[in-house]
Amino acid sequence: MPALVLLGAQWGDEGKGKATDLLGGSVDYVVRYQGGNNAGHTVVVGDQKYALHLLPSGILSPGCTPVIGNGVVVDPSVLFSELSGLNERGVDTSKLLISGNAHIITPYNVTVDKVTERFLGKRKIGTTGRGIGPTYADKINRVGIRVQDLYDESILTQKVEAALDVKNQMLTKLYNRRAIATGQVVEELMGYADKLAPYVADTVLVLNEALDDDKVVLFEGGQGTLLDIDHGTYPFVTSSNPTAGGACTGAGVGPTKISRVIGILKAYTTRVGAGPFPTELFDEDGEALRRIGGERGVTTGPPRRCGWFDAVIARYATRVNGLTDFFLTKLDVLTGWEEIPVCVAYEIDGRRVEELPYSQSDFHHAKPVYETLPGWSEDITKAKSFSDLPKNAQAYVRALEEMSGAPISAIGVGPGRDETIEINSFL
Repeated sequence: MPALVLLGAQWGDEGKGKATDLLGGSVDYVVRYQGGNNAGHTVVVGDQKYALHLLPSGILSPGCTPVIGNGVVVDPSVLFSELSGLNERGVDTSKLLISGNAHIITPYNVTVDKVTERFLGKRKIGTTGRGIGPTYADKINRVGIRVQDLYDESILTQKVEAALDVKNQMLTKLYNRRAIATGQVVEELMGYADKLAPYVADTVLVLNEALDDDKVVLFEGGQGTLLDIDHGTYPFVTSSNPTAGGACTGAGVGPTKISRVIGILKAYTTRVGAGPFPTELFDEDGEALRRIGGERGVTTGPPRRCGWFDAVIARYATRVNGLTDFFLTKLDVLTGWEEIPVCVAYEIDGRRVEELPYSQSDFHHAKPVYETLPGWSEDITKAKSFSDLPKNAQAYVRALEEMSGAPISAIGVGPGRDETIEINSFL
């Protein structure tokens, strides 16, 4: 009954897609359990690059059943655009399953997201403007639209009317926008019903029966630990729980069925959007990391903020997720530095702090305390085993492992599907 959770251990964009795809050939189901098309996974297969936003990365692995769980919010237009793009490239998407309890991102959710973010001005959160937050807010406020609602027009109409009662007041009176007509929204959403129907399933039942039959199920989180709504750098976070506990609620699988929790770490640190980032670099090193690492957001497009590895947040990720393993990605990007700083603690108001401060104010004022490790100049992209790595690269990995609190079981040494060193099997 091997159920694995694979999630980001930093601020997202750590390379979860590569890790999921690596395991995809060995697992029976890959499940997205939270987030929406504000996530982004880049997977390189041979000379082909795939950018996925909503679909589980396992959709690229023949024989694997990809699942969109109840904890995900789904924009149907984005879903079918992604499916169409993959089909045109010869990828079989017919096995996809979508939870009937997943919530739908409606056109008015997107509108509210964009106008609200613009209204905040300098205080903006840095959302993707794709309606994710407002959809989760509707879910919590019990006015959300679920996939299953598309199959009962009367219920759908009532729910859209209830949601727009308040939203139209806000749009017209606060933001000076036009009111949105209920009938127009219902008609658009109903237009997706027949196209969605072949994919809709009771995914909670499917996944639990699969685990009872000793199938291997991999739960894939979007974003990263520090973007978790409860455990991230609030308020600069996403609207759901990408941490390990979110896999249980977002897929309907009990915690006793989870056998392994794998955290994805970059060999340095990046962040997209606003919010504190203690190791962020504003110099030539930061620009070099951005250029060599190809650090542009898969979903948002703008360059990612770059900084040195932060062991404090890695330890935090180990603790809040109960991590059993790390997958370290993009080690090859660090090739060429004579010395590589690693943040081992923070200085806050003259105090040395070795764990992530719970206070938002303290974290905003945290300054990194660095230890410097020797770098390497040898090309590592052809390395097939840990012993193939230069001694200094091996020492860097072992140092990060000791600082982070969980074993590093795999290392990405290049963007390709086969450019990975496996130290300990995840299965």
